[in-house]
Amino acid sequence: MKKLLISTVLISLSLPALQGCVPAVATGIGAGALMIVDRRAGETYLADEAIEIRSFNRISEKFGDKVHVNVTSYNMKALLTGEVPDEGIKAELEKAIAGVINVKGVTNEVTVGGISSFSARSNDTYITSKVKARFIDANKFQVNHVKVVTESGTVFLLGLVTRKEGDDAAEIARTTAGVKKVVRVFEYIEFKDAQRLDNRPPEETKAKPEQK
Repeated sequence: MKKLLISTVLISLSLPALQGCVPAVATGIGAGALMIVDRRAGETYLADEAIEIRSFNRISEKFGDKVHVNVTSYNMKALLTGEVPDEGIKAELEKAIAGVINVKGVTNEVTVGGISSFSARSNDTYITSKVKARFIDANKFQVNHVKVVTESGTVFLLGLVTRKEGDDAAEIARTTAGVKKVVRVFEYIEFKDAQRLDNRPPEETKAKPEQK
């Protein structure tokens, strides 16, 4: 199990470098390992992957290169980050993603302004990696229970976490060099529920086949 966790962490640390690309990457070779240490049910994990893919396609078709928007889905709730040219498009974008199948809610953190540069996005990726590395060093919670998204130096934290885990994660992120602001997008659960989810048999984390 320890070797699996280390491998999973390494996979997760590499994923931010692909931010802004089609998020199907995690659905492939690393998805099985990631699901085992995730608190979401297997079906929900895969639904989140599908939401990100559908959202990416919808944004590309509807807005093209007029916007730079990342969609991060966790527990079927979509977080929107990035830049759009005006408030009208920001509202239109939120409506478009709210209409994606299985989306249960949208947190719209998109800013109105010019599209960020490649160097700015690279710096965000670097910050995300530093935050995750500090999560591992602190060893206060399992790193894969907290998803990290960075946009223009603002760190967004997602996950199914206890209050203590959320507080620890936010404090670690807040004190990481380069972080301007921390925004919590957590869903809080009780300690007993966290224990139950963490101790599920591996077969319960797998996605069940669709019923015909």
